Amino acid sequence: MTDQALTETEQREKLWHLIKDMRFGMLTTQHPNGHLHARPMTLQNRGVDEGDSLWFFMSRGGEAYEDIVGAAQVNVAFADADNDTYVSVSGTAELNEDRARKQALWNPAAEAWFPKGVDDPDLALLRVRINHASYWDVKASKLRQLYAMAKSAVTGRPPTDLGETGQVRMK
Repeated sequence: MTDQALTETEQREKLWHLIKDMRFGMLTTQHPNGHLHARPMTLQNRGVDEGDSLWFFMSRGGEAYEDIVGAAQVNVAFADADNDTYVSVSGTAELNEDRARKQALWNPAAEAWFPKGVDDPDLALLRVRINHASYWDVKASKLRQLYAMAKSAVTGRPPTDLGETGQVRMK
């Protein structure tokens, strides 16, 4: 089942609803040698009022920082395996020096990584402007999923009606 009947606003709301409780995403960047590198990042967004952007704190001394300076196209993948919810976000990364934004997003967990607070010279604020997102939100029980897959193996037809899938275009 897909969410094609949803309006653009409803699709965006659905996207934010799915990722709001997923605090960690895998940020994939492209290294100058062409290889893709993924690393876990903590999402700093406070709610669904963030518009078209994901916010992260990162180290200026890390490889991810250098990758973003060289190539701004990134992907952030979120997974909540307990609830069978998955989101893949493609976007454009930009390093942001807005001290007020840093202060607004600051939290005690960030202080563990950046002990000098928002004025820590190693602290970089990363904004990922969402271009496109895909999501899979499985609603069927595990038992129903297993049955559908077994039936698919017998019939040769892919399982259907296990949940919702959709795409959101921000630009």
